[in-house]
Amino acid sequence: MEITIFIYYMNGMELRHIRYFLAVAEEGNFTRAAARVGIGQPPLSLQIRDLETEIGAQLFHRVPHGAELTEAGRAFLEVARLIPVSAADAVRAAQRAARGETGQLTLGFTGTAALNPIVPASIRAFRRRFPDVEMKLEETNSVALIGGLLDGRLDLAILRPAASDPHEIVVRQLAEEPLLAVLPASHPAAQGAGDLDLAALAHDPLILTPRSLGVSLHDSALQACRAAGFEPLLGQPAPQIASILSLVSAELGFSLLPASIGQLNVNGVAYRRIGAPSPRVSLVAAYRRAMPPKLATNFAAIARTTARQMLQNPPRSPASVSGR
Repeated sequence: MEITIFIYYMNGMELRHIRYFLAVAEEGNFTRAAARVGIGQPPLSLQIRDLETEIGAQLFHRVPHGAELTEAGRAFLEVARLIPVSAADAVRAAQRAARGETGQLTLGFTGTAALNPIVPASIRAFRRRFPDVEMKLEETNSVALIGGLLDGRLDLAILRPAASDPHEIVVRQLAEEPLLAVLPASHPAAQGAGDLDLAALAHDPLILTPRSLGVSLHDSALQACRAAGFEPLLGQPAPQIASILSLVSAELGFSLLPASIGQLNVNGVAYRRIGAPSPRVSLVAAYRRAMPPKLATNFAAIARTTARQMLQNPPRSPASVSGR
């Protein structure tokens, strides 16, 4: 019986049959039921007969004073009265999903992106706006994030864009960050005041994430050195921000990282702002160009709004950026 009713539920015409049946069952009279549903009594009677034919059982006894449910009719009523409510619930659920108000959002981000205050602020704002959306978060490198977007494993990613990013990905600008020079605290250049002339580090090894894991940040660091007039000496590569900072602390070289890294207080590491031309890197929200999930475009819109608000009212810069 429930399977049969579910089939009715999935078809618009049969759902009307259910409403007609409920009207007759509740009114106990074809004439009053016809007035209630807004059709004539003969068409209503015909619809009920069609429903009985489809089910293969008589649902009503036609009696002089109206209509009485048969045994089959009472069994049908027990489940059928839930159908209109379920149908309305199904419509609302579909509409909310279409608006991106429910479901699961799989969000990826890079290690440096996670440190930018825009990212946690955007996640907070999204969760407050869409509390029924489940969020699944993943931290990895930019190359893996792009791959996750293309294969559908990720709905949206917050990353540093590169010119080589595929056309299948849409990016929405969130912010630009200056690069900081990340130095061993014992380095002579770590003790200076004001902005650092990057050329002062021309003879020190540059510690970077391998380009195969993060094109944008790697290339931006190289371009910054070349703009300062020297070709950097590449040092020991490091796959994660934590390992970069550890190698810098061990006095194996320096690095160039986004300014939000300056909020990390790491023993043996100092940060210096870089003088003009001050190199910068972008932060974007990215999602698939073809049929992007509504959840992804909703998050991107909230992130852009959050970024604009934070640009107008920027958080205080970490004290550590000035060097220590």
